[in-house]
Amino acid sequence: MGMAHITVSNLTMAYGSLIIQRNMSFAINRGDIFIIMGGSGCGKSTLLRHLIGLKQPHEGAIFYQNLSFWDASPKERRALMMKMGVSYQSGALFSSMTLAENIALPLSSFTSLSHSDIREIVSLKLALVGLAGFAEYYPAEISGGMQKRAGLARAMALDPDILFFDEPSSGLDPISSRLLDDLILHLRDNLGATIVVVTHELSSIFAIGNNSVFLDAESKTVIAQGDPKQLLAECDVPKVRRFLTRGDGGETHMPHQVTLRY
Repeated sequence: MGMAHITVSNLTMAYGSLIIQRNMSFAINRGDIFIIMGGSGCGKSTLLRHLIGLKQPHEGAIFYQNLSFWDASPKERRALMMKMGVSYQSGALFSSMTLAENIALPLSSFTSLSHSDIREIVSLKLALVGLAGFAEYYPAEISGGMQKRAGLARAMALDPDILFFDEPSSGLDPISSRLLDDLILHLRDNLGATIVVVTHELSSIFAIGNNSVFLDAESKTVIAQGDPKQLLAECDVPKVRRFLTRGDGGETHMPHQVTLRY
């Protein structure tokens, strides 16, 4: 879908002497909805932490366009991180703050915008995720799906180039999950953002993903990459096939049939 926005080159991730994944190389193109997938314990969330600058590689490099994140100066790194928005699994909203206050937080922390400008941006972001009119609600007063969308509105507060999602559909009912998928597609199409999603939900993987990597916990490396729908049709790696068909062979299934199992 165009040139590489993020390039991962020979990345090895480790906690002390424990290797999580080794020799990973792949590119995330501008405008991709890129899925990080694989079984439990394979390092999906650890990879996300590396991509957003929370954990330094054991070996290898991560490039944002042509700039190596971990070789950049602190000032360059901070500028790169300002262009990222992260939506965490729980929504990670502050319970003591209204939705408006939650979304205003990055704006008041990192910009010199006036109160009225911030208020206007908060209203726009809430409207964008379908939460117009909920500015003064507290997280406990809204549903889980709405909390996820509010978390997304906060992730978008600074108009990031890249949005990162950690298990966005986790804990949601099928309808709320589908609405969130539709919203992610809408944001990519309307904002032109590159979106990186950690998920194991087949419905989301096939509905939104156009590129992916599959991390394997046993061999500790990437064993498949590409469009998930293409991997379903063509990948002959048994472990990947089992994951994408959830164990039933799947030769006769189309993606949308596979995805309706909750």
